Amino acid sequence: MHINDFKLFLEVAELGSFTKVAAGRQTVQSHISRQISDLERSCGGSLFRRTGRGVVLTEFGQHVAAKVRTWIKDSEELFADIQQTSKVPMGVVKIGILPSAAHPLLTHVFKRLHVEYPKIRLNIREGQGGELDALLDTASVDLAILFRYQKPTGSDEFLLGTANTYLASSPNAPQLFGDKIDFKRLENLPLVLPRNSSHWRAILDETARSTGIHLSVVVEADSLRVQKEIIAENPHLYALLGSFSIDEERQSGRLHAAKVVNPDLKRYVTLAYPKQGQFTEATRVVAKIIQETVRDWGGQLSIPLKR
Repeated sequence: MHINDFKLFLEVAELGSFTKVAAGRQTVQSHISRQISDLERSCGGSLFRRTGRGVVLTEFGQHVAAKVRTWIKDSEELFADIQQTSKVPMGVVKIGILPSAAHPLLTHVFKRLHVEYPKIRLNIREGQGGELDALLDTASVDLAILFRYQKPTGSDEFLLGTANTYLASSPNAPQLFGDKIDFKRLENLPLVLPRNSSHWRAILDETARSTGIHLSVVVEADSLRVQKEIIAENPHLYALLGSFSIDEERQSGRLHAAKVVNPDLKRYVTLAYPKQGQFTEATRVVAKIIQETVRDWGGQLSIPLKR
């Protein structure tokens, strides 16, 4: 039995499916099933109970999972302590980030690490706001880049920059506004917005109620790419997006955008650390490069537009 066998065991326990784990590891379901069967034989009992929807831990499996999590945590902390003794920053740095913020920021960070700190490896995990907060709470990531609706005040979260909100549309859409548009003028515009379950949608709906207008939503889509493609191909539709997510399309002329004002719906980009856990030298290096990159880009998550 090896630590990687038990990491696989915990991954199956978390996802509840051999198929999902196989897809994530780019292998076949039978390979994962065989590894778990071998581990069960080594442990001397069944770890999982098969159901119509996947697998769940047996009572014995729950007992093993509790023991294994402690063992792996202690092992990783020991390895982190050993790495701290090295003069060269090294090791894996786990970053949680919203999909819309990942590129080009982390692409640029990786390029710098590859040249300056080749022994540091990034492990990038995308998720929504609530998911990232949960990962921080359990120290499942070393850093997270988040969007907040208020400036951070705690010692474990730092302001990187601000992101304004823009009304985006195809350049062929009726241009009823210039470079800015009051929020109240969004009334009756046919909008593409995230689904009701998202925090950002809740903010938009509450802002509409407080300003006494109704947002006319004709399409709901969580994916930024889908939102952008829909408005680019349909000149009568509009979307409310952050500047970082449309800079490339604005620069190429594929999308037009006007800054939303009164209120301006600012979102604060923050760099957050877990309240508990190891803070390695490699983590410090990655945090420093992220901060330097965003500062060089004028507090934005993408390279400034060419004027």
